[in-house]
Amino acid sequence: MTDPGGLAHLRHELRTPLNHIIGYAELLIEDSGSDRSELAARLKGLLEDARSVLAVINERLAPGGRDAETVDVRALGSAVIAPVDRIAAGAQALARSAEALGAPELLADLARIGEAASRLTRLLVPGPAAVSAGTGAAEGAAAAPDSPPRGVVLVVDDDQGNRDLLARRLAREGFLVHTAADGQAALAALEHQPSPPIDLVLLDVMMPGIDGYEVLRRLKDDAALRELPVLMISALDEVASVVRCIELGAEDYLPKPFDPVLLRARIGACLEKKRLRDQEARHARELAEWNRTLEQRVADQVEQVERLGRLKRFFSPQLAELIVSGGAADPLQSHRVEVTVVFLDLRGFTAFAETADPEEVMGVLREYHAEMGRLILAHEGTLERFTGDGMMIFFNDPVPVPDGPERAIRMALAMRERLRQIDAGWRKRGYDLGVGMGVARGYATIGAIGFEGRWDYGAIGTVTNLAARLCAEARPTEILVSQRVAGAVEDLVALEPLPPLALKGFTRSVPAFRVLGPKSSTA
Repeated sequence: MTDPGGLAHLRHELRTPLNHIIGYAELLIEDSGSDRSELAARLKGLLEDARSVLAVINERLAPGGRDAETVDVRALGSAVIAPVDRIAAGAQALARSAEALGAPELLADLARIGEAASRLTRLLVPGPAAVSAGTGAAEGAAAAPDSPPRGVVLVVDDDQGNRDLLARRLAREGFLVHTAADGQAALAALEHQPSPPIDLVLLDVMMPGIDGYEVLRRLKDDAALRELPVLMISALDEVASVVRCIELGAEDYLPKPFDPVLLRARIGACLEKKRLRDQEARHARELAEWNRTLEQRVADQVEQVERLGRLKRFFSPQLAELIVSGGAADPLQSHRVEVTVVFLDLRGFTAFAETADPEEVMGVLREYHAEMGRLILAHEGTLERFTGDGMMIFFNDPVPVPDGPERAIRMALAMRERLRQIDAGWRKRGYDLGVGMGVARGYATIGAIGFEGRWDYGAIGTVTNLAARLCAEARPTEILVSQRVAGAVEDLVALEPLPPLALKGFTRSVPAFRVLGPKSSTA
């Protein structure tokens, strides 16, 4: 059996060069103008290859994955070496094209992509391995626009490519960025604060010498620095690592390769929290001068009221009270759980909204939302979002349920039946509407996404994408389900297998089934 720590380290080592390839490719695509559309198209192909390699590594080496018990690196290399070779060859070909087009500014990043592909090849094909190390010194600040910076960020990572990618990405967002190549350099930079001072630390976990855990622990033990928000960014994806970082005081944990949109949201949330915490600290000091005992009581009450108010935006009042009283874990903290996701969407709504009066549109939506909402509550589903005429519901979080797929299908059938009744009334008024649904089962990362003052309770993962794509394929009154859902409810409903579907965002065709209706024995 492979040691879990060794498996996590292998995933980390393989993901690091992939992070470089994906990050630099995204930057180059963003910089491509209309006169470089051919280069952009070839870069997108390179990016797709990198993401396909990442998907294979995640599938085979994830905890519980097909190769998690006994890792055969040679077999893994054989499975992905073709796209890795295409990446390396593509980077070289793009460099030649860039020179021919008179675009020398692209060559450095293309060279970095080629170097990352070579490093990935060395890791996958037995031979001497080369692992870069940090310089052990704090580096200069990355250039930001001339306007006042949105904030000052310290990026700490022993891999130069990772530092460069993060610094450039953040500089584009208007941040002033300082970098440090290891934990010792980061602590030194924070001890002698630059001007303006650092607002946020992006901290890698695995570093030689003082690792990210120890840096985080020292920051939280320092009275002058413990309020400084720390966002962990690492290719190490073990749940234990995430939990340890959060317990040590990190604001959040973002896996590499990172999504630029998610990175921007998490950084914005961290900085806004820091500003509000600074303001609250000033108020607390003023209150302390008046009445220290009253200060503590007020702070406790305000915290509880604010927390209860946030929770009531997502859950029933009963569940929110239970969470605040300590009877349930706080679901707004990011966590990973297996869920069953249901997407539903009104067909013909766009055409209806274009021709109907606004009052008619709002009336239809109110009736639709009210009836669907009643069924969601009746089946104890969690409504993740409204998107106009669309809804996303999932089961098994925040309240665990043993029969998520069954609840989801029973709810979907009840919705279909109720919508058939509603549709009769709509048709009398001349409205040509119908609802399609998609249901999938899998793991998702769930928790609060956003910034102080505007939080959303969100689920992120392939399972949500799959449910949405199945919903998009469903015709009016159709319920399409994934293979995992079908296997869980085959005794409950009659199913009709469909030809594998080519869904957007999925490299392989996806098996799917149509729900015909309840079986006679369970009707």
